[in-house]
Amino acid sequence: GKGGESIFGPTFRDELDSRLVHAGRGVLSMANSGPNTNGSQFFITFKSCRHLDFKHSVFGRVVGGLDVLSAMEKVSTDPEDRPTITISITGE
Repeated sequence: GKGGESIFGPTFRDELDSRLVHAGRGVLSMANSGPNTNGSQFFITFKSCRHLDFKHSVFGRVVGGLDVLSAMEKVSTDPEDRPTITISITGE
């Protein structure tokens, strides 16, 4: 995605919690460009990514629609691990 402002403004502080880690598939976490630079971008893990713990704020987990997550996993990515096609969340 291209990012943008959140309801808190251009950026907001990290919300790191030792109980919320990048363990397993389907973890929802804030994308950022360094400490306290959260905006509106987030990512969903396809597997455990413990190297991201305490660098990215975890705020949820996928609890339904794992078939959609599996389809997203099959999308090819560029050398920077970004999808080569647009994936949209439409709310439908």
